[in-house]
Amino acid sequence: MRTYYLLLIVLFSCLASANEEIPSLEINEISKGVFLHKSYGLVDGWGLVSSNGLVVVNNRKAFIVDTPWSEQDTEKLVNWIRLRNYRLLGSISTHSHEDRTAGIRWLNGQSIATYATELTNSILLEEGKEQAKHSLKGNDVELANGLLEVFYPGGGHTIDNVVVWLPRSNILFGGCFVRSLESKGLGYTGEAHIDQWAISAENTISKYPKAKTVIPGHGEIGNIELLKHTKFLAEKASNKTIQPTAEASAD
Repeated sequence: MRTYYLLLIVLFSCLASANEEIPSLEINEISKGVFLHKSYGLVDGWGLVSSNGLVVVNNRKAFIVDTPWSEQDTEKLVNWIRLRNYRLLGSISTHSHEDRTAGIRWLNGQSIATYATELTNSILLEEGKEQAKHSLKGNDVELANGLLEVFYPGGGHTIDNVVVWLPRSNILFGGCFVRSLESKGLGYTGEAHIDQWAISAENTISKYPKAKTVIPGHGEIGNIELLKHTKFLAEKASNKTIQPTAEASAD
């Protein structure tokens, strides 16, 4: 009888997860010409997870930092941009995971320029996924005439993670390389380079000491304290005899 009830509980949990409604795409202005887009995905073992990205606008020209978590939400985001008569220059994906790259195929199909680092594109190719049309070379690259700067700090959440600096607003988009202050651990570390992560965080702090706003891939935005918190979590994890495989949230 006990086994029967356990099976019912598991079945109910699976059905509830499958039927859980994914919230609509959210877009909010966080600074002049900088809009935070938030999309959602269902992750096995974690449930509903939100993901942060940006739309950066200057002189009515727009650039997407990380696509939403689905092609449908990517299309919604592009329609939102076009309804405001912004000219969409392209998108940059900060690493190869789906919460950063799910919209690349749809954007490519619309002849919208897509960018990723050579390393990210090589990982996408190896995994049989759609690649960005343009591969960025080097560890420090400008896009859209200096509207954005893409910096590779070293390995962390993944070997290919990059951050994006907005020099006009002193905003740093950290993606999943940066942990939110509410995070108690490093999240998903199945592809992480924990031994490098703290050093990479320090590289980012040294590169952008004047960052007023720092945006993690998941969770609440903050300031440079997010980078310090990320460094602390990475140091803590690297000092453990047994490194964690998943903590705090799904990234």
